[in-house]
Amino acid sequence: MTREQIIQGVMDAGALPTLSSVASKLIEITGREETTIYQISSLVAQDVSLSAKLLKVVNSAFYSFPNEVRTIQQAVAILGTNAVRSLVLSFSFLDAEHARRQTGFDYQRFWEQSLATAVAARMLVEEVETDVDPEEVFTVCLLENIGVLILAKAFPEQYDAVLRKCETDAEELFVLEERELGADHSFVGCHAARHWQFPETLVQPILYHHDPSSYQGGNREMEKVVVVAYLAGLVANILYSGHPLEYADRFRREAKKRLGLKSGVVDQVFENVNREVSRAADYFGLKIAGTPSVPEILQRANIELATLNMSYEQVNRELVEAKLELERLNAELEEKNRYLEQIANLDGLTGIFNHRYFQESLNREMNRAVRTGRGLSLIMIDLDKFKNINDFYGHQAGDFVLKEACRIWGEQLRDYDLLARYGGEEFIVILPETDVDEALVVAEKLRQTTAGHEFDNGGERYSVTASFGVAAYDPVDVNAGRNLLIEQADTALYAAKEGGRNRVERYVAKKAGWLKRLKG
Repeated sequence: MTREQIIQGVMDAGALPTLSSVASKLIEITGREETTIYQISSLVAQDVSLSAKLLKVVNSAFYSFPNEVRTIQQAVAILGTNAVRSLVLSFSFLDAEHARRQTGFDYQRFWEQSLATAVAARMLVEEVETDVDPEEVFTVCLLENIGVLILAKAFPEQYDAVLRKCETDAEELFVLEERELGADHSFVGCHAARHWQFPETLVQPILYHHDPSSYQGGNREMEKVVVVAYLAGLVANILYSGHPLEYADRFRREAKKRLGLKSGVVDQVFENVNREVSRAADYFGLKIAGTPSVPEILQRANIELATLNMSYEQVNRELVEAKLELERLNAELEEKNRYLEQIANLDGLTGIFNHRYFQESLNREMNRAVRTGRGLSLIMIDLDKFKNINDFYGHQAGDFVLKEACRIWGEQLRDYDLLARYGGEEFIVILPETDVDEALVVAEKLRQTTAGHEFDNGGERYSVTASFGVAAYDPVDVNAGRNLLIEQADTALYAAKEGGRNRVERYVAKKAGWLKRLKG
């Protein structure tokens, strides 16, 4: 069959999984720049079951937030749009009705392996110096093999034969699919993702995950996501394929070559991935049987191959060599930990503080404000029409604008103020011991600085403006809290965007008129 016939057969068989109405609508509205946190939270809140699951995951060790998140609006404000979209898509697919096992295809095993791929990807992103969004990578890797499920449902007999041949011949699955069916599961999965109107940040890794060298898009961040998706698939194959030694050896080589992962990091991933998969399964409501760790799987495989037949002297030599290697790995780990302590709090692209460090710092500053009786203020910033820069000039231009904006803002702030990347093109500033009137002056200075700055990127010049939302924390108010303060700043920012952009707005409670315009 041709690729066109494959797709037509998939559509005729009704083999595409159906997205929930909330997931479909969420994909649509998150593609719009003007979409607000309130709109997203209102949409998710329409599904009571989904809301409960979302809050369960947000309050689990999957994120380990210090304070309980009680409402969907709080969850959206803290996690950000991409993370909420990723979680909703994950639930939508993991909750999909699983077909009965009428053929050789094991649907339960498929979703277990998909979850293992997603968890392994999240672990890898945490070990790599990158600004790749771990939530988006989790979704990409959960769905990178969705084409397998679609082909199994559309062509059950033919695909069972492909799977049997893959196990006996140890040939790559996508090679067999192309030869026996006419299209591989990456192509089918990519077509399905576009049918669901997924953004290209999800579509491209699905298409290239089995062969990252074939991606020639030129986007470094996308290239990194494709590589992580490829490596995470290798880890899942160690757990679930019949050839664990082959995939483990390939993962070690490819992880070192493509991400520069050292053997100690690889061993840590191998040791912990099965436990993290079990935890994630519980968070997402997927029942799976416990799986042994990768070292246990590899040890069993070696025993089965009867490759270990050493004398007593050989064992002693191996133990000495292993001890020396362990000492070397410990030294490498200590060096890596020192380095991680330096960069763990920074955003990989802009060099300013990251979202996690902002949350921790805001807790500390609010506690200090309570002790001293001196309040603090927040400024939430959003670059106006930033998507247009990426669309018209490319992501490298967008990256330049983000870094340059952070540089000029930092020059306007005090040494003890904190500027952090909240997510995407959104930023946030903590102003300790600063009341709302003083914060408004700072925000206006930042607004004028942005609008008046010439963003010169090697001869290409961009005009950039930003919108600012200001909220103040009163340490005497017993009802005030971190999440409420962030929501107030975000609400003020939304008013600035709605009021025409390139402006500053302050948050005022409803009884005072909700929001009061400062200036345009």
